Amino acid sequence: MAPEARRTWGEALAVYTRPSVIRMLFFGFSAGLPFLLVFTTLTAWLRDYDISRTAIGFFAWIGITYSIKVFWSPVVDRVPLPGLTRLFGQRRGWMLLAQAGIMLGLAAMALSDPREHLYPIALLALLVAFSSATQDITIDAFRIESDADEFQAALAGTYVIGYRLAILVAGAGALYIADYAGWKAAYLAMAACASVGMLAALLSPEPSSPERLDIEKDPLVQRFRARTRLSGWRREAAAWLTGTVIAPLKDFLLRYGWLAGPILALVGLYKISDLSMAAMANPLYLDLGFSLSQIATVTKVFGIAMTLVGGVIGGIMVARFGIMPMLLIGALLVAVTNLVFAWLATVGASLPALFVTIGADNFANGFSATVFIAWLSSLVSRRYTATQYALFSSFMTLPGKLIGGPSGFIVDQAGYVVFFVYASALGIPAIALIIWLMSRDGTGSISSHREAA
Repeated sequence: MAPEARRTWGEALAVYTRPSVIRMLFFGFSAGLPFLLVFTTLTAWLRDYDISRTAIGFFAWIGITYSIKVFWSPVVDRVPLPGLTRLFGQRRGWMLLAQAGIMLGLAAMALSDPREHLYPIALLALLVAFSSATQDITIDAFRIESDADEFQAALAGTYVIGYRLAILVAGAGALYIADYAGWKAAYLAMAACASVGMLAALLSPEPSSPERLDIEKDPLVQRFRARTRLSGWRREAAAWLTGTVIAPLKDFLLRYGWLAGPILALVGLYKISDLSMAAMANPLYLDLGFSLSQIATVTKVFGIAMTLVGGVIGGIMVARFGIMPMLLIGALLVAVTNLVFAWLATVGASLPALFVTIGADNFANGFSATVFIAWLSSLVSRRYTATQYALFSSFMTLPGKLIGGPSGFIVDQAGYVVFFVYASALGIPAIALIIWLMSRDGTGSISSHREAA
């Protein structure tokens, strides 16, 4: 990490002019577009058509696809697509297939009436979500393989900007279109917006990753074939599983050894402070007496702007000072901003206080997300990029979601101030773990293990 620390401020800012960095703005938009269209925007459409709350609730299960994408990531990582892989490459071929699924699914949803075709809409939403999760796998791998570790924070920064802009388009934008022209027009417009990612994929070069191995060239697969007593289809199936599933996991464990445990712990703990309090933010605003329009203006407009600012600054700071010091700063910011929510709970319905709270929280989230993505990217081997990153991205939200379950109970029993202090304290283990990792060699540059095996 030392070369990164010697950059001047001008050189650190200049990383945002790299073609690989600019390109991620469009891929981030493509990744963020489908998310709300199968969640909150879809539920608004269903309720507007008088679909029962019970039926709407079951649509939440569609989101499971994003949490289990690690199960099919080995296929996306290692299996070529007939025709598409030859024409566009492994990453772009899968990306274009996923984007086609998103566009066709959204268009078909637009042409369906929930009052008459609720079950088909559910299947189409599942298609969009599955395609979106598959696209996430390919974009993450594309980003990591597109440039060196030192530029990953800038790549992540522009990715976050594009993602947030897409959330704005798929959320507020789709609702505005639906209000003036109907839901059919809204979802057709969103399907058209999916062309942004397809054009970006068509115009971008396939990332060069000489470390990436074909399954048959993988040393672990070759050793398996030399030693196995299996034959026929059993031998081929076992060899495929060895190359796509076992090899990526074994590679990670071999490269990091006993450090793999602390690293995975940090992956799961880093966002736990933020995720645990997320469900209680809007109830706090409402209970304090803020109007829905005030909440929308401050959280959606000002908040998104501060997230973008935090993401850009995070990328610059990593380019200037390195990943691990900024990873520590990000963890500290997330924990401290939870205390700002506790302060807001004591102030009451003060609009300036709400601006301060939302500004601090969203800046911290944008900064920490950019740095965290860069750190995760530095951990993966480019032999198994998609599989290993999908494992990290699936694992990083699980502890926070589990611990966030009783958040409402804590508020009911002890109040908002105690809850947000508790949420802030949840960030301490991640902070301590980062400090410990940094103390090992003075920089915490554990990414040097990337291709050690």
